[in-house]
Amino acid sequence: MIRPADDLRPRQEELVALLHRLTHEEGVRPTIIEGLFVVRCNQPTPPMPGIYQPSLCVIAQGRKEIRVGDATFLYDSLHYLVASVTLPVAGQVIEASPERPYLSMRLDFAPAQISRLIAEAGPFAVDGEGSECGLTITRLDAALLDALIRLVGLLETPRDTPFLAPMIQREILYRVMNGPQGRILQAIAAADSQDHRIARAIEWLNENFHRPLRIEELARTVNLSPSTLHHRFKAVTALSPLQYQKQLRLQEARRLMVTEGLEAAAASYRVGYESPSQFSREYSRLFGAPPLRDLGRLRPSVRNILTR
Repeated sequence: MIRPADDLRPRQEELVALLHRLTHEEGVRPTIIEGLFVVRCNQPTPPMPGIYQPSLCVIAQGRKEIRVGDATFLYDSLHYLVASVTLPVAGQVIEASPERPYLSMRLDFAPAQISRLIAEAGPFAVDGEGSECGLTITRLDAALLDALIRLVGLLETPRDTPFLAPMIQREILYRVMNGPQGRILQAIAAADSQDHRIARAIEWLNENFHRPLRIEELARTVNLSPSTLHHRFKAVTALSPLQYQKQLRLQEARRLMVTEGLEAAAASYRVGYESPSQFSREYSRLFGAPPLRDLGRLRPSVRNILTR
């Protein structure tokens, strides 16, 4: 049963206090717990394209808007986000200030963890209705919030982390699997399902985005017809395979220019473009400015996010 927001407030304030103590600078910070990241932002940000790995994201304070393809998701401290597959997104912090900074946490998980959980706990009784998209927003409940606070709290008692963190992470995934996201996560984990094959196609694209994309070959690789591949891929990612590949290429090129200092032409060739002019046009459409101007306007905190 979901408690009213007022009933969650004392525990939410506890999570805010924890993240305040654990974050002193803006940006995304890894922690000693594998897969757990903490985030702080002192002011609203412009839309920032990036890649979401399979993960659970919870805001303790502030609000954020996420765009995937043509779909827009708004979430805050009363909701949590689950990305069930790797997705190119544009994220924008829309509520933050130095007095009340945006504070959040992210817990990455691997599809193998979901498969092991299903094997141990048995199939989860999930509703057959619901979104097919690989990104979902759900109202936060007291049991999940409690487990998240216990996991983040371990960062203040490092000696307890190796023993307790894996158990709490498993509990968190168990509670997520019993929520509305359980249906899509379970479908992706099922080896004979179309969604599992779409997850394989996504994995192939992430490993081979620099190569020319031939839909017929990709469809054969994951044992789907080209039309089914296109339809199910767009249902899960809100993008066509070609749009997905393009966003991967552009975001990797941006990362290379920020972290390795590559010039735009060199970065474009590295990610698979044959024409630097085409790269510059598509880069401007995604990021709102040509490469040189875009890199010049990035705040240090944004650069920190891009390197994580």
